[in-house]
Amino acid sequence: MSADQMSIGEMLAATVPMARTMNLQFLETTPEKAVVSLPDQGEYHNHVGGPHAGAMFTLGETASGTIVLAAFGEQLARAVPLAVRAEIAYKKLAMGAVTATATLGRPAADVVAELDAGGRPEFPVSIEIRRADGAVTGEMTVVWTLRPNG
Repeated sequence: MSADQMSIGEMLAATVPMARTMNLQFLETTPEKAVVSLPDQGEYHNHVGGPHAGAMFTLGETASGTIVLAAFGEQLARAVPLAVRAEIAYKKLAMGAVTATATLGRPAADVVAELDAGGRPEFPVSIEIRRADGAVTGEMTVVWTLRPNG
């Protein structure tokens, strides 16, 4: 399968070893929303039997990267997306499979306009992590930049 035929989830699984190692499942990917799931896997459990905080962080960061690629994939020839900083709040005990939903915190057109003007735009991505019953177990924000090439 060529890169042009791969979905963003398949591309991430092929190029980001951590996403592949954790068996992340890419459920939905659009420029408006990315949904990524972490199956319940004992090797990623914490001391109480749920997903480890680090696994939840990786899930959220991966969901944020997925929406960044969906929203700004056409800019990759001229800019590299990089995570600048991240913050996570663990809200409730997570047990079983968890799913992260990422949304852009700034219109993509505004980010591209700033890049067009010669800037290095930064933009937040908000992520909610939920367990199967719908309870929010974590909230995360990852701030990304598009670093111009050259």
